[in-house]
Amino acid sequence: MSKNSNATFQTTVHVYNHCLCFAAQRAARALARRFDEALSPIGLTSGQFSLLTSLNRPEAPSMGSIAALLVMDRTTLTANLKPLEQRGWVEIAADPADRRVRRLILTAAGRRVLQSALPIWQDVHGEIDRLMPASDGRTLRRGLRALA
Repeated sequence: MSKNSNATFQTTVHVYNHCLCFAAQRAARALARRFDEALSPIGLTSGQFSLLTSLNRPEAPSMGSIAALLVMDRTTLTANLKPLEQRGWVEIAADPADRRVRRLILTAAGRRVLQSALPIWQDVHGEIDRLMPASDGRTLRRGLRALA
């Protein structure tokens, strides 16, 4: 397509059929909806599951490292942490070695809800894997990780 293209319907069709961003956004919404519906009985969203999973480490990670891992700015991360903190699933504490750094602690209650969510995640992930050939799924995950 030339740089001087008009925004015709044909342009719209071309974007729809070729735009990686558009395809990724649609797929992300569909995936999130599927996981949100499955996790809703335990009061968790797919985003909260991802956040709790990212905190499940031997040492409490810093807010900055989790923001980088989730490709999220700190303000958005803070907003996403609030409901988890209110439910007692996460604690935010100053790092003893550097009081400016905030550590994110997955509490015992947070570990329990994560434990409850894992079989649900496995079931939904299995359904998705069955819809997609294994090699395609591996290639897609590798490509998405490289982009992030």
